[in-house]
Amino acid sequence: MLKIGIVGGTGYTGVELLRILAQHPEARIEAITSRKEAGIGVADFFPSLRGRLSLKFCDPAEAGLEKCDIVFFATPNGIAMQQARSLLDAGVRVIDLAADFRIKDVGIWEKWYRMSHACPDLVAEAIYGLPEINRDKIRNARLIANPGCYPTAVQLGFLPVVEAGIVDPDHLIADAKSGVSGAGRNPETHTLFAEAADNFKAYGVPGHRHLPEIRQGLSSAAGRPVGLTFVPHLTPMIRGIHATLYVRLTEDADLQALYEKRYAGEPFVDVLPAGAHPETRSVRGSNLCRIAVHRPQGGDTAVILSVTDNLVKGAAGQAVQNMNIMFGLPETLAIDHVPLLP
Repeated sequence: MLKIGIVGGTGYTGVELLRILAQHPEARIEAITSRKEAGIGVADFFPSLRGRLSLKFCDPAEAGLEKCDIVFFATPNGIAMQQARSLLDAGVRVIDLAADFRIKDVGIWEKWYRMSHACPDLVAEAIYGLPEINRDKIRNARLIANPGCYPTAVQLGFLPVVEAGIVDPDHLIADAKSGVSGAGRNPETHTLFAEAADNFKAYGVPGHRHLPEIRQGLSSAAGRPVGLTFVPHLTPMIRGIHATLYVRLTEDADLQALYEKRYAGEPFVDVLPAGAHPETRSVRGSNLCRIAVHRPQGGDTAVILSVTDNLVKGAAGQAVQNMNIMFGLPETLAIDHVPLLP
C-alpha cells in the first residue's frame, strides 16, 4: 500500500486527485496539507467525499510528508520547487501538477512564470510526465513534471504527424478551448457566472505560458525547433478542453492509419473512426483523450480534433497514471472511469 501525501488539496485539481485516490486500491492518503484550512475535515470542505475520507487538512510543518512514498503537489506555480529537494533527499518521490519543472530551459521558465527558480538543478532531472512519450523514463523517475492541461491535448493531437515528419513544422496552429475550472478555484472576476456564462472569448493571444511547454515537446518530437501559434479560449462550461489543430502536409499519407498505429495499445488515447467529431462531454470525468483526424476537401491542410477533461487527463488523472507507472502498478488502476453523460 502506497503512503500518499498531497500538498495543497483545496482546489479543483486537488479535489479531483482526492476523488481518484480515495478509490485507488493501492493508495492510502496519509496527509493533505493546507495552512488556511488546517483542522477542517476534508469531507466537510468537499461534501462529495463524505464517507470516503476521514482526514483533516493539516499544516505542512506537521504533515510528516517525509514518511510518504510519494507526494503530489496540487499547488500554484512556485510552491513545489521550494519543497521538492528535502522530500527527494528523504527518499520520497514527487509529482508536481504545477509548472515548476516542466520547462527545461530555466531562463525561459523564469520569463514566462515571472519568478526565479529555487532549484534549477532539479529541472534537468525531472521527467516530463506524458506517458505516451516518456513511459520508460517515468518508471525510474524520482521527480515528475505533470504536463499542463492545454499541452496534454495539443501535444497528443500533433505528435503522430510531427514525429512522422510529414508536416511543415514551422507553421503549426493550435486553437484550443477550456472550461472555467482550468482557471482554478480562487475567485476571479473573469470566472464569475455573470462574466463567463453565455460568453466565449479568446485570451493570451500575444503569448500564453503553456506555449513554451507545448513548443518544447513538439520540438523534441520533430528533432528540430517548431513554429507554433497557440490561441486559448474560455468557454462557458465547467470541464473540458477542445483543441482544433491545423497542419500543412508536406507528404501524402494515410492519416487515419498513422494515428491508429501511433496510439495502438495506449490505454487513454482513443482514435475515433474517420469523419468523427469528438465532443468534450465524451471524456468528462475520464482520463481519456479522444482524437479525430480530418483532411478537408482532400487538400494539403489536415485538421486534428483532440478533447480531454482538463482536470483528469489534463491534471489529476494523468498524475495518478504516472504514479501507477512509477510503482509498477497496472497503468489504468483507479483511473479507468467511464465518462459522465449527460
